[in-house]
Amino acid sequence: MLIAGFPAGAWGTNCYLVAPAAGEECVIIDPGHQAAEGVEEAVAKHRLKPVAVILTHGHIDHVASVVPVCGAHDVPAWIHPADRYMMSDPAKALGRSIGTQLMGELTVGEPDDVKELADGSELKLAGLEFTVAHAPGHTKGSVTFRLPEQADIPSVFFSGDLLFAGSIGRTDLPGGDHAEILESLARVCLPLDDSTVVLSGHGPQTSIGRERATNPFLRQVAAGPGDAADAAAPPRRGM
Repeated sequence: MLIAGFPAGAWGTNCYLVAPAAGEECVIIDPGHQAAEGVEEAVAKHRLKPVAVILTHGHIDHVASVVPVCGAHDVPAWIHPADRYMMSDPAKALGRSIGTQLMGELTVGEPDDVKELADGSELKLAGLEFTVAHAPGHTKGSVTFRLPEQADIPSVFFSGDLLFAGSIGRTDLPGGDHAEILESLARVCLPLDDSTVVLSGHGPQTSIGRERATNPFLRQVAAGPGDAADAAAPPRRGM
């Protein structure tokens, strides 16, 4: 399997291109701010043919390039219905202006073909099978994508802004909810094998085992109700 990832734009949002191998069809995950050029470079380098864009949530740092990327390759974008409005109205999703100068750089709106994600669905794209899990808390429509273990390749978990190396997504923007993100962590992340590779929306690669042992928020939900989060927990990430 081929996974080509790079941090894009002002927020360093991780964009991923996933394919069975070089020279084959691929899926693009979260083409955010200024990601279009990086997508085209990865497509050319690995001789890939994009067939879809899939989005972990609707914040502008994850969807800013969805219109040009989908348009360039004539492919659909998949997003949870609760976050779909964010593609057309990013400022409303943030509860504040993100700046006139920055907004002028963005192609706000939906691509020509938008499909909606559902919890528990299996997306069969580019010869791959992604399991979708609805994981609200950062936004109401946040989702994760998981690829199953294959031979000697561990399962890969695209966590969006649910889970990061050492932290979790922020919950202080419209649609965010601290109790809800903790429930999502418990329901979606805790059952995964320790060997599961975690590729998140921001920051470095990690694993479920490492986060289970060291992430104060995941340790909190593993311990059960009534335990407070570590007061020294690192700041949360994401827009």
